[in-house]
Amino acid sequence: MTDSAPGSSSGAGPSSGAAVGSDLGPGPAPEPGLRARKKQQRYEAISEVAIALFLERGFDAVPVAEIAAAADVSKPTLFRYFPAKEDLVLHRVADHEDEAARVVAGRPDGVSALEALRRHFRAGLDRRDPVTGLNDHEQVLAYHRLLYGTPSLVARAYAYQQRSEDALAVALGGGIEGRLDAGQIVAVLRVLAMENWRRIAAGESAGQVYPDAVAAAEVAFERLRTGLGK
Repeated sequence: MTDSAPGSSSGAGPSSGAAVGSDLGPGPAPEPGLRARKKQQRYEAISEVAIALFLERGFDAVPVAEIAAAADVSKPTLFRYFPAKEDLVLHRVADHEDEAARVVAGRPDGVSALEALRRHFRAGLDRRDPVTGLNDHEQVLAYHRLLYGTPSLVARAYAYQQRSEDALAVALGGGIEGRLDAGQIVAVLRVLAMENWRRIAAGESAGQVYPDAVAAAEVAFERLRTGLGK
Protein backbone atom coordinates (compact mmCIF):
# COMPACT_ATOMS: atom_id res chain seq x y z
CA MET A 1 0.00 0.00 0.00
CA THR A 2 1.16 3.53 -0.75
CA ASP A 3 -0.12 6.82 0.58
CA SER A 4 -2.57 8.62 -1.66
CA ALA A 5 -5.27 11.17 -1.34
CA PRO A 6 -8.87 9.93 -1.07
CA GLY A 7 -10.26 9.21 -4.51
CA SER A 8 -6.90 9.41 -6.30
CA SER A 9 -5.96 6.76 -8.83
CA SER A 10 -2.69 5.08 -9.61
CA GLY A 11 -1.24 4.39 -12.98
CA ALA A 12 0.94 1.73 -14.46
CA GLY A 13 4.70 1.08 -16.41
CA PRO A 14 8.05 2.57 -17.21
CA SER A 15 8.26 6.21 -18.05
CA SER A 16 8.52 7.50 -21.55
CA GLY A 17 11.91 8.10 -23.07
CA ALA A 18 10.96 11.35 -24.82
CA ALA A 19 13.64 14.00 -24.66
CA VAL A 20 13.26 17.63 -23.70
CA GLY A 21 14.37 20.77 -25.45
CA SER A 22 15.07 21.12 -29.17
CA ASP A 23 15.22 23.66 -31.92
CA LEU A 24 12.31 21.76 -33.43
CA GLY A 25 10.16 22.01 -30.34
CA PRO A 26 7.30 24.46 -29.87
CA GLY A 27 8.07 28.03 -28.99
CA PRO A 28 8.42 29.17 -25.39
CA ALA A 29 5.27 29.15 -23.30
CA PRO A 30 3.84 32.49 -22.15
CA GLU A 31 5.41 33.81 -18.96
CA PRO A 32 3.30 32.56 -16.04
CA GLY A 33 1.79 35.01 -13.58
CA LEU A 34 3.04 35.50 -10.05
CA ARG A 35 0.45 33.15 -8.56
CA ALA A 36 1.34 30.39 -11.02
CA ARG A 37 5.05 30.85 -10.37
CA LYS A 38 4.54 30.62 -6.62
CA LYS A 39 2.47 27.47 -7.05
CA GLN A 40 5.17 25.94 -9.23
CA GLN A 41 7.83 26.84 -6.68
CA ARG A 42 5.78 25.15 -3.96
CA TYR A 43 5.40 22.04 -6.12
CA GLU A 44 9.14 21.87 -6.66
CA ALA A 45 10.04 22.58 -3.04
CA ILE A 46 7.79 19.82 -1.69
CA SER A 47 9.00 17.36 -4.32
CA GLU A 48 12.67 18.10 -3.59
CA VAL A 49 12.15 17.55 0.15
CA ALA A 50 10.40 14.25 -0.53
CA ILE A 51 13.00 12.97 -2.99
CA ALA A 52 15.83 13.81 -0.59
CA LEU A 53 14.13 11.76 2.12
CA PHE A 54 13.41 8.88 -0.27
CA LEU A 55 17.01 8.78 -1.46
CA GLU A 56 18.23 8.73 2.12
CA ARG A 57 15.92 6.06 3.53
CA GLY A 58 13.93 4.50 0.70
CA PHE A 59 10.53 5.29 -0.76
CA ASP A 60 8.49 2.93 1.39
CA ALA A 61 10.23 3.91 4.64
CA VAL A 62 9.16 7.57 4.54
CA PRO A 63 5.51 8.37 5.42
CA VAL A 64 3.71 11.28 3.79
CA ALA A 65 3.14 12.91 7.19
CA GLU A 66 6.90 13.18 7.67
CA ILE A 67 7.33 14.70 4.21
CA ALA A 68 4.62 17.27 4.93
CA ALA A 69 6.26 18.22 8.20
CA ALA A 70 9.68 18.54 6.58
CA ALA A 71 8.22 20.69 3.79
CA ASP A 72 6.31 22.82 6.33
CA VAL A 73 2.88 22.07 4.87
CA SER A 74 -0.10 20.14 6.17
CA LYS A 75 -0.81 16.66 4.88
CA PRO A 76 -4.08 17.79 3.17
CA THR A 77 -2.16 20.62 1.48
CA LEU A 78 0.48 18.17 0.25
CA PHE A 79 -2.21 15.99 -1.26
CA ARG A 80 -3.73 18.99 -3.03
CA TYR A 81 -0.42 19.31 -4.86
CA PHE A 82 0.34 15.60 -5.19
CA PRO A 83 -2.67 13.22 -5.26
CA ALA A 84 -0.47 10.18 -4.57
CA LYS A 85 2.83 9.64 -2.79
CA GLU A 86 4.39 8.39 -6.04
CA ASP A 87 3.66 11.74 -7.70
CA LEU A 88 6.18 13.37 -5.36
CA VAL A 89 8.87 11.55 -7.33
CA LEU A 90 7.29 11.55 -10.77
CA HIS A 91 6.71 15.30 -10.59
CA ARG A 92 10.18 15.65 -12.14
CA VAL A 93 9.05 13.97 -15.35
CA ALA A 94 5.44 15.11 -15.41
CA ASP A 95 6.19 18.07 -17.66
CA HIS A 96 7.45 15.65 -20.32
CA GLU A 97 4.07 13.95 -20.70
CA ASP A 98 3.13 15.91 -23.81
CA GLU A 99 6.71 16.55 -24.97
CA ALA A 100 6.52 14.36 -28.07
CA ALA A 101 3.09 15.74 -28.95
CA ARG A 102 4.34 19.32 -28.70
CA VAL A 103 7.35 18.53 -30.89
CA VAL A 104 5.04 17.12 -33.56
CA ALA A 105 2.55 19.96 -33.31
CA GLY A 106 5.26 22.64 -33.41
CA ARG A 107 7.46 21.19 -36.14
CA PRO A 108 8.45 23.44 -39.08
CA ASP A 109 6.70 23.17 -42.42
CA GLY A 110 8.11 20.42 -44.58
CA VAL A 111 9.43 18.35 -41.65
CA SER A 112 7.69 15.06 -41.00
CA ALA A 113 6.53 14.16 -37.53
CA LEU A 114 9.01 11.30 -37.31
CA GLU A 115 11.92 13.45 -38.49
CA ALA A 116 11.05 16.13 -35.93
CA LEU A 117 11.05 13.53 -33.17
CA ARG A 118 14.33 12.03 -34.40
CA ARG A 119 16.08 15.41 -34.37
CA HIS A 120 14.55 16.16 -30.99
CA PHE A 121 15.85 12.96 -29.44
CA ARG A 122 19.28 13.43 -31.02
CA ALA A 123 19.44 16.95 -29.56
CA GLY A 124 18.61 15.46 -26.17
CA LEU A 125 21.48 13.01 -26.48
CA ASP A 126 23.85 15.83 -27.38
CA ARG A 127 22.78 17.76 -24.26
CA ARG A 128 22.95 14.64 -22.08
CA ASP A 129 19.30 15.18 -21.23
CA PRO A 130 18.41 12.85 -18.32
CA VAL A 131 15.18 11.84 -20.06
CA THR A 132 17.22 10.16 -22.81
CA GLY A 133 18.97 8.04 -20.18
CA LEU A 134 22.34 9.46 -21.30
CA ASN A 135 23.41 11.27 -18.15
CA ASP A 136 25.97 10.06 -15.61
CA HIS A 137 25.56 12.78 -13.00
CA GLU A 138 25.35 11.08 -9.61
CA GLN A 139 22.11 12.86 -8.63
CA VAL A 140 20.49 11.75 -11.87
CA LEU A 141 21.66 8.17 -11.37
CA ALA A 142 20.36 8.19 -7.79
CA TYR A 143 16.98 9.42 -9.00
CA HIS A 144 16.81 6.72 -11.67
CA ARG A 145 17.75 4.04 -9.13
CA LEU A 146 14.95 5.27 -6.90
CA LEU A 147 12.44 5.34 -9.76
CA TYR A 148 13.25 2.02 -11.41
CA GLY A 149 14.03 0.26 -8.14
CA THR A 150 10.63 0.97 -6.54
CA PRO A 151 7.79 -1.17 -7.94
CA SER A 152 5.03 1.29 -7.01
CA LEU A 153 6.88 4.10 -8.82
CA VAL A 154 7.34 1.97 -11.92
CA ALA A 155 3.64 1.13 -11.81
CA ARG A 156 2.62 4.75 -11.38
CA ALA A 157 4.86 5.77 -14.26
CA TYR A 158 2.72 3.74 -16.66
CA ALA A 159 0.02 6.37 -16.31
CA TYR A 160 2.49 9.05 -17.39
CA GLN A 161 3.55 6.95 -20.38
CA GLN A 162 -0.05 6.34 -21.37
CA ARG A 163 -0.89 10.04 -21.27
CA SER A 164 2.19 10.77 -23.37
CA GLU A 165 1.06 8.18 -25.89
CA ASP A 166 -2.50 9.52 -25.95
CA ALA A 167 -1.33 13.10 -26.54
CA LEU A 168 1.02 12.01 -29.31
CA ALA A 169 -1.74 9.98 -30.97
CA VAL A 170 -3.88 13.11 -31.18
CA ALA A 171 -0.97 15.13 -32.59
CA LEU A 172 -0.47 12.43 -35.23
CA GLY A 173 -4.06 12.72 -36.42
CA GLY A 174 -5.94 10.46 -34.03
CA GLY A 175 -7.86 7.34 -34.92
CA ILE A 176 -6.45 3.84 -34.88
CA GLU A 177 -3.52 4.84 -37.11
CA GLY A 178 -2.53 7.67 -34.76
CA ARG A 179 -2.72 5.35 -31.75
CA LEU A 180 -0.70 2.63 -33.47
CA ASP A 181 2.00 5.09 -34.55
CA ALA A 182 2.13 6.75 -31.13
CA GLY A 183 2.41 3.42 -29.35
CA GLN A 184 5.40 2.41 -31.48
CA ILE A 185 7.15 5.76 -31.11
CA VAL A 186 6.72 5.96 -27.34
CA ALA A 187 7.93 2.37 -26.98
CA VAL A 188 11.03 3.11 -29.06
CA LEU A 189 11.87 6.22 -27.03
CA ARG A 190 11.49 4.24 -23.81
CA VAL A 191 13.72 1.39 -25.01
CA LEU A 192 16.43 3.79 -26.18
CA ALA A 193 16.43 5.66 -22.88
CA MET A 194 16.41 2.49 -20.78
CA GLU A 195 19.31 1.00 -22.71
CA ASN A 196 21.38 4.14 -22.17
CA TRP A 197 20.53 4.18 -18.47
CA ARG A 198 21.26 0.46 -18.08
CA ARG A 199 24.77 0.84 -19.47
CA ILE A 200 25.54 3.92 -17.40
CA ALA A 201 24.17 2.24 -14.27
CA ALA A 202 26.54 -0.65 -14.99
CA GLY A 203 29.52 1.70 -14.85
CA GLU A 204 30.05 3.26 -18.29
CA SER A 205 30.27 7.01 -18.65
CA ALA A 206 27.86 9.06 -20.75
CA GLY A 207 30.73 9.84 -23.11
CA GLN A 208 31.47 6.16 -23.62
CA VAL A 209 27.82 5.32 -24.32
CA TYR A 210 27.14 8.35 -26.53
CA PRO A 211 28.34 6.95 -29.92
CA ASP A 212 26.30 3.77 -29.51
CA ALA A 213 23.31 5.80 -28.27
CA VAL A 214 23.38 7.92 -31.41
CA ALA A 215 23.74 4.86 -33.64
CA ALA A 216 20.89 3.07 -31.84
CA ALA A 217 18.65 6.12 -32.22
CA GLU A 218 19.32 6.27 -35.95
CA VAL A 219 18.57 2.56 -36.34
CA ALA A 220 15.41 2.88 -34.27
CA PHE A 221 13.99 5.81 -36.21
CA GLU A 222 14.88 4.20 -39.53
CA ARG A 223 12.95 1.10 -38.48
CA LEU A 224 10.02 3.29 -37.51
CA ARG A 225 10.20 4.98 -40.91
CA THR A 226 10.42 1.81 -42.99
CA GLY A 227 8.55 -0.65 -40.80
CA LEU A 228 9.89 -3.82 -39.25
CA GLY A 229 10.35 -5.51 -42.59
CA LYS A 230 9.14 -8.81 -41.20
